[in-house]
Amino acid sequence: MTGDLFGDRAIGDGAMLLRGFACGDAAALIEAVSRIAALVPFRHMVTPGGNAMSVAMTNCGTVGWLADRRGYRYEVRDPATGKPWPAMPGLFFRLAGKAAAAAGFAGFAPDCCLINRYAPGARLSLHQDKDERDFSAPIVSVSLGLPAVFLFGGERRRDRPRRLALECGDVVVWGGAARMAHHGIAVLADGEAPLTGNRRINLTFRKAL
Repeated sequence: MTGDLFGDRAIGDGAMLLRGFACGDAAALIEAVSRIAALVPFRHMVTPGGNAMSVAMTNCGTVGWLADRRGYRYEVRDPATGKPWPAMPGLFFRLAGKAAAAAGFAGFAPDCCLINRYAPGARLSLHQDKDERDFSAPIVSVSLGLPAVFLFGGERRRDRPRRLALECGDVVVWGGAARMAHHGIAVLADGEAPLTGNRRINLTFRKAL
């Protein structure tokens, strides 16, 4: 892999790749994910079109992101249990705020963390994060476990995305002019990671409300 797969820290106007930013917290982050998943297990959500997503998901925070036949949305309670989502760990909140500030977005206070678990062969097609009420806040995405190729495009779906290699501990932040950029994850290759085995964990922090 060459060229764009090892791109600079700035990946667009309002978008930054922070190499290794979360490395020191990786083990503690994975432990926290395990505690959250024990309360709200990972599940393969279904799109409005009726297709099961290849990525397994869970949430923590004031609200959680959902996909089902009714559409894409945030809810204050997990519809599977009727209970509120687990509280966002302080480590999550602090890391997201620090990463956002490092990318030029001071004062970021996420109220949702969507936790994605990828197995080999899973992917996330190009999409925009547009279910939030306020687009002035950035998106903060933390990679843990297996490496992945992050696809980062433009506001138009047909814009050709950049391909960026993400390793465990890398953080991508996008907001401002890049807030509505299409993004996704290419098909995950098999492998073995010290903290997660043959899985990749992604923490996506949003200000939903």
